Amino acid sequence: MDVNRDEDELMLSGIQHFQFCKRQWALIHIEQQWEENVGTIEGQHLHRKADQPFVREKRGDKLIVRALPVKSAELGITGICDVVEFTRDEHGVQIQGAEGKYTACPVEYKRGKPKKDEADILQLAAQAMCLEEMLLCPIPVGYMFYNEIKRRIEVPLTAELKDRVRSIFAEMREYYHRRHTPKVKTGAFCSKCSLQSVCVPEVLNKRSVKSYIEGKIKE
Repeated sequence: MDVNRDEDELMLSGIQHFQFCKRQWALIHIEQQWEENVGTIEGQHLHRKADQPFVREKRGDKLIVRALPVKSAELGITGICDVVEFTRDEHGVQIQGAEGKYTACPVEYKRGKPKKDEADILQLAAQAMCLEEMLLCPIPVGYMFYNEIKRRIEVPLTAELKDRVRSIFAEMREYYHRRHTPKVKTGAFCSKCSLQSVCVPEVLNKRSVKSYIEGKIKE
């Protein structure tokens, strides 16, 4: 999920789509196409618990905030963190509405199991970069919680990882400003795509989605 944004701001969550398939990202974020499958529906169900805007929960030295809106002027993105855990720490920063100082740690929830690629990790790093800019404090670590394995995994948020996030969003912005949808590169991953019937890769190697749909309407 993402908060309301300016026209030139990209959706933070789009980095995961972009890593899975640049064409899928463009279909969703440029051509405004979307279809739900079992995966997206299950993902929405898992997020219901996390996505309770502005709900704060105190657990000892921890302050847990769900569905926290974040943004970054540097990256030109906006989005929502599933959960941000603020831990009491005298070396941390002050949080509005809370006494004392805290360090921040983003926690991203996913329905499946850890992926072989870095899509989830890059999304988490982007969330951390937004928080760093908003809170003016370093965030060296975050967590991924995978519903299939029922546990969280610690993710070091290195400088190299954050540099990759900057590079990827720069490439996304170039496509976005040009309103360019990349041509399809088919593969086994296509069978898992929530936009398979819209993209129809076996047909769309040289045709845009708009052209294909208009052709179907005329048939």
